[in-house]
Amino acid sequence: MKIEAEWMRGGTSKCWVFEAGHLNDSTSLDSLLPRVFGSPDSRQIDGVGGATSTTSKAMILHRPAEEDIDVDFTFAQVGIEEAAVDWGSNCGNCSAVVGLYAIEKGWVVPSGDVTRIVTRNTNTGQIIVQRVATPAGALPIVPDAQMPGVPFPGYRVGLGFQDPAGKTTGALLPSGSTTDTITAGGTRWTVSMVDAGAPVVIVRAEDLGLDAGRYDSWLAGVELQLETLEQIRRQAAVRMGLAATTASAARAIPKLAIASAPGPADTGGDLNVMMLSMGRPHPALAITGSIALTLAARTPGTVLHAITGHTLGATLTLRTPAGIIETWTEDQDGTLLVGVDRTARTIATTIIHLPEALGSAAEAHLAGATH
Repeated sequence: MKIEAEWMRGGTSKCWVFEAGHLNDSTSLDSLLPRVFGSPDSRQIDGVGGATSTTSKAMILHRPAEEDIDVDFTFAQVGIEEAAVDWGSNCGNCSAVVGLYAIEKGWVVPSGDVTRIVTRNTNTGQIIVQRVATPAGALPIVPDAQMPGVPFPGYRVGLGFQDPAGKTTGALLPSGSTTDTITAGGTRWTVSMVDAGAPVVIVRAEDLGLDAGRYDSWLAGVELQLETLEQIRRQAAVRMGLAATTASAARAIPKLAIASAPGPADTGGDLNVMMLSMGRPHPALAITGSIALTLAARTPGTVLHAITGHTLGATLTLRTPAGIIETWTEDQDGTLLVGVDRTARTIATTIIHLPEALGSAAEAHLAGATH
């Protein structure tokens, strides 16, 4: 089997981009993608996966019949140590490749200094209005936009999530409350559970014993409490209606965010944030999660609103392990857009080779592991 694909960076993630028409209709993507990525294997050594949650991702694109949508896309979080695919959420960082891909492939003709591409994520039904910088009606010959967490420039892409509340669970506050109490690790935790962009459960850094004034020390403290945080996350999945039991909760959602007010030495930020991704601290920030944090900060009674209060303007500034990220809100003809600016770039255009009968190698590996 030979599969056409593009390797692209979107924000602080990398993903393999496939056109739906280039994939074998008779083959289940739940079987195909893990084998293509080299899973199950912590190294993904015989596939195209990058062996981390931020680099084991796929986007599947197609052009819909509707005139008001330019591109439909489906996001796949491909397991690394398990031959599984999580379809339950979207990736905001990887979403930034969709508009760029559409322009580079001629699906959308650039117009003016900023080209508007209306995209729809099929995992959640979320409309994302993408604004790609096209000065003088074309992509710059050399990409020149910088962003935190990426050492090299890309093309600037603004992502505006249209009316993002409740796209996964049906409500901004899935439990019906601005705060809930969860018991995990022998402790009662006050959390906020919010669904916007992606479902997120928010925990106060102080409750974890983290020093708001020493953000650089958070990673070590969080690493020691990953088991408890996973218990909180799985209980939140049940409370949010995402899973029937804690054992059946997906790895990718809900996401978990740890937040505090800026420390005395911090300047120019509204929140200090660290997010977990697939059970590990995220090296930057899940962009879909940042949309949830933005609406949580604007919702009275939540953990974040208690931190930010009534001081928010049109933007929210988040300190992350990779640097400062700024989200924005705007009203567009009565429609709320909550967004963030990213950069994106195409790394490679390639043919992926799949030499053996699909699934046979993975099945043999799993059978050997059980004997």
